[in-house]
Amino acid sequence: MGERRLHVVHVIDSLQVGGTENGLVNLVGCLAGDFRHTVVAMTASGPLAARLPADTAVVVLGKRPGRDLRALGRLVGHFRRLRPDIVHSRNWGALDAVPAARIARSPIVVHGEHGREVTDPEGLNRRRNRIRRWLAPMIDRYVTVSLDLGRWLTQTVGIDRGKVMTIHNGVDLRRFGDTDREAGRAALGVDRDTVVLGTVGRLDPVKDQARLLEAYARIPAEAGRHCLVLVGDGPCRRDLEARAAQPDLRGRVHLLGERRDVPRLLAGFDVFALPSIAEGISNTVLEAMASGLPLVATRTGGNPELVEDGVTGRLVPVGDTAALTGALTGYVREGHLRAMHGKAGRQRAVDHFSLERMAERYRGLYAELARRDDLRMAG
Repeated sequence: MGERRLHVVHVIDSLQVGGTENGLVNLVGCLAGDFRHTVVAMTASGPLAARLPADTAVVVLGKRPGRDLRALGRLVGHFRRLRPDIVHSRNWGALDAVPAARIARSPIVVHGEHGREVTDPEGLNRRRNRIRRWLAPMIDRYVTVSLDLGRWLTQTVGIDRGKVMTIHNGVDLRRFGDTDREAGRAALGVDRDTVVLGTVGRLDPVKDQARLLEAYARIPAEAGRHCLVLVGDGPCRRDLEARAAQPDLRGRVHLLGERRDVPRLLAGFDVFALPSIAEGISNTVLEAMASGLPLVATRTGGNPELVEDGVTGRLVPVGDTAALTGALTGYVREGHLRAMHGKAGRQRAVDHFSLERMAERYRGLYAELARRDDLRMAG
């Protein structure tokens, strides 16, 4: 008879399209044979539920905005029914899972920090940080996806350094890195001689695609033939479409909406841009690196941990439209630089950010915490 698999219950705000959600789905897929998994979505399910392994149960709480004590009570009830060995919550939207797990007497609680909201990009909200400190004794281990978030937890929030570890996200190197450029260009609807600058992600204020459009509009006409592609959907889409329709950008900016063929689209890009105001660790940056693309990204959050300035891409200050324009223009003009930085980025993804490397770190964490709990119970 085989050894019993540990049951990990992951708690997340929703399974809508996003970086944190994508990272969760990737992890559950990698560890499906090692652990039993259940995913609890605090507010709603979403498209990424379809990517979970078939035997992964999904529970949707339907939590209302703000304080919802009934949802907290339902969460306690689910934990008592599911009897998890480990509860692993992620970000502020799932923090209710921490007291709920302790009320339900779940033995191990892990909490992940994957990024911050546009309303609090530096994580300085005093009320939220007081709540984080109050809940800290209930959490066995914090996992951040960047060293930057780890520093914030210990230095700003005041969490014990010994409880915090960093596990960078990983990328599926088999899905990304497709060399079929012609298929990518066909999917984008552009010819082979046009330099494609592009970005992929939720059209959200924190991603600051509006600044990307302004920076792109300033690229000198003599730089050559180029276009800008935005892949994704979100609350900013209408405003971005309106800006793209103005005379200086008309016909040069393409908003493709949410797509399920992102690996193929990236194969048709020449440069990837990420102008975010705040980031944890960007999955789309990792996917672009794995696809052999040079990066232009803002120097925020975990971006400097991924992008080597002058080696795999360019880092620019947050909110600096002129610097963003300059970096983009340099890549439009210099094909050899695009190729050199793109190749270096792919190698960096292979060496440091594979999905298998990420999964191994989580596998080790879960096993270590389970052994510690067994020793505690035996004592």
